[in-house]
Amino acid sequence: MATNTVFFCKECGYESSKWLGRCPGCNNWNSFVEEKVNKSKTKSSSSNRSFSNTFNENSKVKKLNEIIVKDTVRIKTGYEELDRVFGGGIVEGSLTLIGGEPGIGKSTLIMQVCNNLSKHGTVLYVSGEESEEQVKLRSDRLKVNSDNILFLNETNLGEIENKIANTEPKFIIIDSIQTMYDEDITSVPGSISQVKEVTARLMYIAKKKKITVIVIGHVTKDGVIAGPRILEHMVDTVLYIEGERYFLHRIVRGVKNRFGSTNEIGVFEMQDIGMVEVTNMSEVFLSDTNTNLPGTAIVPTLEGTSVILLEVQALTSHSYYNMPRRVANGIDINRLNMILAVLEKRCNINMGAQDVYVNVIGGIKLDEPACDLAIALSIVSNYKNIPIDKKTVFIGEIGLTGEVRSTNNFEKRVRQISKMGYNVILSNKKQVDRFKNDEKNSDIKAKLIGVNTIEEAIMYILKK
Repeated sequence: MATNTVFFCKECGYESSKWLGRCPGCNNWNSFVEEKVNKSKTKSSSSNRSFSNTFNENSKVKKLNEIIVKDTVRIKTGYEELDRVFGGGIVEGSLTLIGGEPGIGKSTLIMQVCNNLSKHGTVLYVSGEESEEQVKLRSDRLKVNSDNILFLNETNLGEIENKIANTEPKFIIIDSIQTMYDEDITSVPGSISQVKEVTARLMYIAKKKKITVIVIGHVTKDGVIAGPRILEHMVDTVLYIEGERYFLHRIVRGVKNRFGSTNEIGVFEMQDIGMVEVTNMSEVFLSDTNTNLPGTAIVPTLEGTSVILLEVQALTSHSYYNMPRRVANGIDINRLNMILAVLEKRCNINMGAQDVYVNVIGGIKLDEPACDLAIALSIVSNYKNIPIDKKTVFIGEIGLTGEVRSTNNFEKRVRQISKMGYNVILSNKKQVDRFKNDEKNSDIKAKLIGVNTIEEAIMYILKK
């Protein structure tokens, strides 16, 4: 059968008959890859037909005010941490993409979720990577035992659709999307055209038949899901499982959710019996030692709707190089350089001859400015060799003039800090005064101390 060559953009899926240096669709450079497809069968035709058929019954023009919104049906996964990331449970008839590095625990977590979902209806587990013996061994290890879980070892999407029509499952698991292929497309499984077409067909199945579909995808060395970027745009929800395979803890992070908030996280611990959810996330990211050591500070950060207490560690040492080293693990290196400049200019602390290393315990990245104060004081604590009381927490953004600025969700942070038994909270003075003057906050037992500048905060820890 005759074929022709087309070029696709890896980022947005834009198609061109010739190679282009810059994609007209997303303006990315060097993103086009070459693929061979059938001349007689246009690869996008079935996708377009699928989407048009899905919404044909609702294609009539209506007034926005006359549209009646039905209640969203959410199904509990059996794990509160995962339900929170989904926004209260997985939505019926949705298409979810779960990504992560090989060996991170994607299949393990999904198998455990299947065991809970099988209580609500039939689950069809489709594996294109592992044999039925391998999947059975995993289910036995995880003590998954349900007659409502069906297994299919297949990669041909046409055959999978036939089995779906025969079994009529309520849930479908695809492991993984890169192994599935449509025989009408001549390119190899995992290619851009195959991934686009398979995802479009799965979306059609989910929306037309109200079947909840969960798709597992691998990630590239850059940490993004392999395949075209348009894959993430097509699905309803995108979750990433993060963590080092040699460490126990895994973080499930929501980066896209059409039915709830994004940037929620759930924390799990990998054990012999599978993934076990961690209810108190702060304990995971705080140091195990009870000894006060110079160079550590506690900060409450927001991850979605959750407040997590993190420990920032800093180390300063005399530099033997013409240009001192600046190493930041978990924070932006540019933000570290800014904080060091403020300490030197506004507080007369000579950091120009010091190597500075900053690390956030637990692998969490601190992106919000509310962590500036804790980072600065951990550096000063190590530089002055004076430990900070481990029951003291710091909240505040540092401006270029040295002032400590207020932060958002202050009350929420304070209540979580007080709940965990911390004694002192240091933050912006105006924000602290407003909080104290509010009668509804009279039940807070922690002592709140307000400061206007970074110098005042440093004086406080030095006096202690």
